[in-house]
Amino acid sequence: MPVHNSPPTIVFDLDGTLVDTADDLVATLNVVLASEGMHPVAVADAIPMVGRGSRVLIESAFAAEGRALDAATLDRLLAEFLAYYDAHIVDHSRLYPGAGEALDRFAAAAWRLAVCTNKYQEPAVRLLTLLGVADKFAAITGQDTFGFRKPDPRHLTETIQLAGGDAGNAIMVGDSATDVETARAANVPVVAVTFGYSAVPVANLGATRVIGSFAELYPAVAAMRAAG
Repeated sequence: MPVHNSPPTIVFDLDGTLVDTADDLVATLNVVLASEGMHPVAVADAIPMVGRGSRVLIESAFAAEGRALDAATLDRLLAEFLAYYDAHIVDHSRLYPGAGEALDRFAAAAWRLAVCTNKYQEPAVRLLTLLGVADKFAAITGQDTFGFRKPDPRHLTETIQLAGGDAGNAIMVGDSATDVETARAANVPVVAVTFGYSAVPVANLGATRVIGSFAELYPAVAAMRAAG
């Protein structure tokens, strides 16, 4: 294994990876859609839309119904979405089973922990704070933190740097093609979880490893590092 001066860093996607947020995101989306006289979207139908950020979520819902959406209307609906979501951000959202224990295990092993999400940074920090885990992370970055977002690999590499690590000694954990594409472009090994919001089977995404629960994460990462 190469020698690094910085501690190892593990970077997590948020929605569909660390936290099951779909119910609250879709409930918020449906409030916004109702204000425009549109039909509600079922959670199962919205899953492929979740994870690319709230702006894309709104755009996708309009496209699915064949409705036009100009920039000014999108900006207004996004502001309504964020205001409502802020008030309902943990109505149903919870850490996935075993996530908290996995975070503690990596922290105890002197890993730096970070979050790299296409959520806006402020609601990402608020969500993790309300769930009692924000202080475990050396960095929490969103789509608006740097001026670029996943799948741009700089979103990941700058998050790693902000957490005090380096990309040559880091691992990404995510649930979607966007996460895998980002990590691969950054030359960072990536673990994909099967329980998230991927629109396609995660086994087809080309991740370094695939896991079905957080109980598998630390052993998977240990095996990846041992293999070099």
